[in-house]
Amino acid sequence: MQRTRQFWYGIGLGVLGIVMFSSKAVMVKLAYNYHVDAINVLLLRMLFSFPFYLIIAYLYSNQNTVVKPNNKDYLWLVFFGFVGYYLASYFDFVGLTYIKASLERIILFLYPTIVLLLNKFFLKQPINKIQWLAIGLSYLGIVFAFSDEVSISGSDTYLGGFFILLSAITYASYLVGSGWLIPKFGVMKFTAYAMIVSCVCVFVHYSLISELNLFSFSWEVYALGGAIAVFATVIPSFLVSASIKMISSSNFAIVAGIGPISTIVLAAIFLNERLTLLQLFGALVVILGILLVSLKKEQKS
Repeated sequence: MQRTRQFWYGIGLGVLGIVMFSSKAVMVKLAYNYHVDAINVLLLRMLFSFPFYLIIAYLYSNQNTVVKPNNKDYLWLVFFGFVGYYLASYFDFVGLTYIKASLERIILFLYPTIVLLLNKFFLKQPINKIQWLAIGLSYLGIVFAFSDEVSISGSDTYLGGFFILLSAITYASYLVGSGWLIPKFGVMKFTAYAMIVSCVCVFVHYSLISELNLFSFSWEVYALGGAIAVFATVIPSFLVSASIKMISSSNFAIVAGIGPISTIVLAAIFLNERLTLLQLFGALVVILGILLVSLKKEQKS
């Protein structure tokens, strides 16, 4: 009885975490209504989340691991913080200036297939027939999802899709490349350090290219920036970690399937976005493919 209750509690935490993560794209699109660009919104996200990660880094600074990280490991951490959190986030926010939030989530959801492909071509890890089928299904779903959008939103859809795909590729590269490094730091410490690197990169980026005064935005932009940082970045990251610990990563892979669906629903409510039946079908095909990839990967491990 206690185990069953804990399992459903873990499911609830997972669902809440995924829905909160899914709200990020919607809040970013809302912020764009107040005449700010990608780097402005990304700056506020990092600015508001920065203190949380500093606290986490401090709390876990004395955490002991079996293998101690050396100076070279810290350089790799900086690199992966740059690629996995800074570049991936920047490409994502730029892409959202061109395409719908719901389509953004569908493309980002492809990252497990990109992880498989990167492992295949760079680490020589085999892909079985079911995984190839799942990959094919996922990309076929993307074709369906985008088939109507160009005629609806124009050729900028391709540009937006390209930036979101770059975001998925850089994030997948981070996952593939950093796997050997995380045990040397511990998950919480590594994540906090990588996010701090990302924050610093965004601060430097903003100082180099932006001519806007940091205090010149409307209050709505600050509110949305804070909400993206706290409710779509920091809190859901802990909820997801707790959920995986309670229900296992294979069960969480199924829960994660609600991500694109929740974004579609939230975008319809807050942004008045509408997808055609063909696009909705494409989204379901992508979700099916990714679930197949995730579950097969878990069974193999």
